[in-house]
Amino acid sequence: MQETLDLPAGCQDWQQAWPWPHTLPHVAWRGVNFTADAICEAAFTEHGIALPTGLSSAIAKRRAEFLAGRLCARDALRAVTGHAEVPGIAETRAPCWPAGTVGSITHSAGFAAALAAPAHHWQGLGLDAETLMPAARATRLSPQILTPRERDWRDRLPAEEQALFTTLVFSCKESLFKALFPLVQRRFYFQDAELADWQPEEGRVTLRLLTTLAPAWPTSTPCHGQYVADPRRLLSVIALPNEHECPGHP
Repeated sequence: MQETLDLPAGCQDWQQAWPWPHTLPHVAWRGVNFTADAICEAAFTEHGIALPTGLSSAIAKRRAEFLAGRLCARDALRAVTGHAEVPGIAETRAPCWPAGTVGSITHSAGFAAALAAPAHHWQGLGLDAETLMPAARATRLSPQILTPRERDWRDRLPAEEQALFTTLVFSCKESLFKALFPLVQRRFYFQDAELADWQPEEGRVTLRLLTTLAPAWPTSTPCHGQYVADPRRLLSVIALPNEHECPGHP
């Protein structure tokens, strides 16, 4: 039975059930839907989430994303460590996870979610939620998102699958960045990795690095992940295991 979290007004549909086809050991997931205009500023104090100074004058949507994402992250951390801590904000503006843990936060169109795990099991986690792209937008953005090989792959798909493919690649590369950036401390972009394997029936993906990002992350390194899609959104996760802890991954 799922636990019920005391959520602020404007947050609903607390989610703990693992959404992807294959569970990841020692990883906790939390998700929540939210209505930005229904979340009042007092909710931060009432629920123990400090509103960053930089967000004090931000629009309601941005403040709500932060609150909902940190609520998810705090409870995911509680599930894997026993301590309900709120990730801080690094100089890069990425979440700063407590020592000994890794995680990722995402938000999209009134939805926020987080993953957390002990760092001795996983080197990095990347999570991304995306609204499925309309066909015209996917076509417009594909030169930025897709490598030449990926564009050839997309063009061989039925027309009704091409926007999903572009959304999938976009989301997986976003997840890859979130998982890898804390390890390599180097910014990289959509053309620095590409989809190498896609198994829709299994919900599995593999990305391959096209650029050496660090000595431990050279060109051609595979990075494995999963995705799930429904009419509302696509959720992707890239998980980078410590091999001695997770020899069976993916």
